[in-house]
Amino acid sequence: MHFPVIGQELHSNELRQVYNHERMPLPVNSSHWHVLGAGAMGCLFASQLQQAGCPVTLVLRQTGAAATARVQLARNGDSLYFDTPVSCAAEKSTISHLLVTTKAQDVCVAVLSVAHRLSAQSQILLLSNGLGYARDLQERLPRPQYFYGTTTAGAYRIDDHGDIDPGPGGETPFRHIRHAGQGLTRIGQPGRAAPPDWFSQWSTAVQPSSWDPHIEQALWLKLAINCAINPLTALHRCSNGELAAPGMAPQVTGLCDEIVQVSEAAGYGGVTADLHARVSEVIEATASNRSSMLQDVLAGRQTEIQYITGHLLSVARAHGVDVPRNEALFRSILARDN
Repeated sequence: MHFPVIGQELHSNELRQVYNHERMPLPVNSSHWHVLGAGAMGCLFASQLQQAGCPVTLVLRQTGAAATARVQLARNGDSLYFDTPVSCAAEKSTISHLLVTTKAQDVCVAVLSVAHRLSAQSQILLLSNGLGYARDLQERLPRPQYFYGTTTAGAYRIDDHGDIDPGPGGETPFRHIRHAGQGLTRIGQPGRAAPPDWFSQWSTAVQPSSWDPHIEQALWLKLAINCAINPLTALHRCSNGELAAPGMAPQVTGLCDEIVQVSEAAGYGGVTADLHARVSEVIEATASNRSSMLQDVLAGRQTEIQYITGHLLSVARAHGVDVPRNEALFRSILARDN
């Protein structure tokens, strides 16, 4: 299926809709979301919020003279276009609700770049991969309210025209995103049973979403699954499904055995009791997918290994658990990063 760029004719079976924030009817008392991390997932969530009528602004390092960015979202054979306001991180306007979808290693620096725009009432939703960065961030910036999330939704960026709209003038930031699959987004705050006021609007826009009073367990389970899959695909440069092959499956099993031991020592034994089966299910369901870590390796980017397997190793050391397979894999990926 061909997805047209701005200025090209659309095929008859494609839908072209342009959403402009000034034309959308806004919900009463709607939360204004600033999105830090305008990659695939950030733009996906931004477009869903904007489509539901919530005010959204993409926070970019530099915006030039542009007041908006154009996001093209390819989904189910259609292309939706969103003209989304942009803001430079250095601006001074207050941010009430901040969604963070950057790479794990960039979370602290990115959020600190807008620290002057945050207050004690600001709500920050961290939806990046891995664990460990939140603790570092809260130590340096304790005053906002932090929420945490994990999602099984999928999206990836199509770099067909770079970061600039190829239309007249060529100065508008441009993102071309493909929505690769629906998935559940879980959000929570440790120790909080009831969701905040903004969650009602969020769950209407981002479907399906659920408030999880035990979000730390969901985050650990995702970390455990990522530890068993992502580094191996990056090391062997293979799709998720290839991990089920006879020569690869024993490596997955060995990693899972160690991850379960660490989970039990850290108090997450119930979450990972069926980890082997869960990992197998993910491998089968995403057989043709390339993990985010593999994509980073192929693109020559730094991986998130420090906040995935690296975090597992840190917890293992704290509880005196030996994890030689995971440690060897960590060192192999880290050597590639360096």
